[in-house]
Amino acid sequence: MEPMNWTRPSACADATNCPEVAVTDAAVYLRSSLRPTEVTQLTPTEWRDLLAGIRNGEFDI
Repeated sequence: MEPMNWTRPSACADATNCPEVAVTDAAVYLRSSLRPTEVTQLTPTEWRDLLAGIRNGEFDI
């Protein structure tokens, strides 16, 4: 995988257990800062659906 520009939420600026995201034209990549070699790849549509589900509370426990 080519080098990516990983970003994390501002609430995680100094934390060590944070989600990180890298966006390209073709895909969105997700990883945990604790396991940076384990990367999940989503299509832009899957990413939009995931964000919509989070915003709508579909993953609330």
